[in-house]
Amino acid sequence: MFNTSSSVNNKRIAKNTLFLYLRMLVVMGIGLYTVRAILHLLGVVDYGIYNVVGGVVGMFAFLNSTLATSSQRYFSIELAKGDLDRLNKWFCLNISTFSIFIVIFVAIAETVGLWFVNTQMTIPKERMFAANVVYQLSIVSFCVSLFSIPYNALIIAHERMSAFAFISIIEALTKLAIVFILSLVSWDRLIVYGILMFFTSCAMTSSYILYNRRYFPESKFHLYWNKSEFIEIIGFSGWHFWGTFSMVIRSQGINILLNLFFNPAVNAARAVAYQVYHAVVQLSENFFVAVKPQIYKAYASGDNEALFKLVLRSSILSSLLVSILVFPILSNTQYVLGLWLEDLPEYTVIFTQLVLINGLIDSTNGPLAVSVLATGKIRNYELLVATTIMMNLPISYVALKLGVAPQATMIVSICISIVTTFNRAFIMCKKLNVFLGRYVVTFLRLVLAAVIIGLISYMTVYDKSETLWQFIWQSMFIFLLTAVVYAIIAFDKNDVKLGIQYIKQNLK
Repeated sequence: MFNTSSSVNNKRIAKNTLFLYLRMLVVMGIGLYTVRAILHLLGVVDYGIYNVVGGVVGMFAFLNSTLATSSQRYFSIELAKGDLDRLNKWFCLNISTFSIFIVIFVAIAETVGLWFVNTQMTIPKERMFAANVVYQLSIVSFCVSLFSIPYNALIIAHERMSAFAFISIIEALTKLAIVFILSLVSWDRLIVYGILMFFTSCAMTSSYILYNRRYFPESKFHLYWNKSEFIEIIGFSGWHFWGTFSMVIRSQGINILLNLFFNPAVNAARAVAYQVYHAVVQLSENFFVAVKPQIYKAYASGDNEALFKLVLRSSILSSLLVSILVFPILSNTQYVLGLWLEDLPEYTVIFTQLVLINGLIDSTNGPLAVSVLATGKIRNYELLVATTIMMNLPISYVALKLGVAPQATMIVSICISIVTTFNRAFIMCKKLNVFLGRYVVTFLRLVLAAVIIGLISYMTVYDKSETLWQFIWQSMFIFLLTAVVYAIIAFDKNDVKLGIQYIKQNLK
């Protein structure tokens, strides 16, 4: 059964976060280098084509996210109950369900998606063949990644983050090897890159399957079908599909919109900005991966007050983990990008700054969302939140039609993110039967902390880095500033005391 001891759970979260943090350092370091190298090897146009064509397949990323969330929810709750036989049945049913979704995805991608790539996208005629090859490889790679989801979800539900981290590091090293191979290739590098990424996807899926088969007996697949349980999965996944699809609209939809109004170079600038974003938020996402099973298991224990407190602490910590990386980059964006890339596509700096601000707002949303998803009753939640997020596309379209600059799409996204945060908080508090004001106070404290850190950083170190040592010193200053401001404003005094005691104990 689920152990509700706060001390035990906190230690487990801390241990798993450490594994994921080490993973992040390696993956982020390699990732930042490989993006720079791939951009140089492919060129701005081919790099933009790869991202925008892959973005058409990425429009279906809602399947990946939706089914992953569904799997993790059911697996974690059955583990909390200690029923491994039921867990195996849910696992087998998920495999069967995913197979159905793969068939549907291929049918849509090879008809509507193929038509869109060849008739609607802004791609140079001489690169259409390469773009189509990359598109087909992206389809197959996506199918392979879908099949790996139940195996990945089972590892996370068991909280085996060391294995998850190890496989991710191997994947990052494989992508580093791809850079080396591309540098030796004289043939069409865009096509070769697509082929190598496909083989990487196959290798990683095989790794997840082999690990599960060795350590988790409940991952042994056999044909299992239960109509009522299948309908339950489809019901949950169907409503969550609406939510994840809205996120795809915000990301890939805007990417395609920019391509229609501008050119692949703008897509390249946006792709670079989001590479920085994903690198920065990885620390927060790693923490969230570690805490997510605890939220599901806390719900299974029936203690809503403990669950709410876990959500509050998780939101604050997630915001802190993003802030300590966001503010140093916001203060010296041009310098940081200059260290990383030789040639910056136009709009890269402003795109990066706006994306990071958006990420800072969104960092508090993960625990809110999972606490609602844990209940399984998500219809009203998804209708409200997803519909709000989808407004990104029509509002951005109108703005671009009026002739505004491309960064307007990101300003729209920031405004909508603020609205969706309160939407999520409202429904969470209603589901858990707690007072909304308790969360609002916490959120306003986080906003105040961010404003103070931003103002002090702007007045003291903004855009003043001329050497690497200056940037390091200024980053250390902002790091300490962030820690102090969060300790005073964001965290509860008891949490600060417990944190200090924990640090002292581990330093002895």
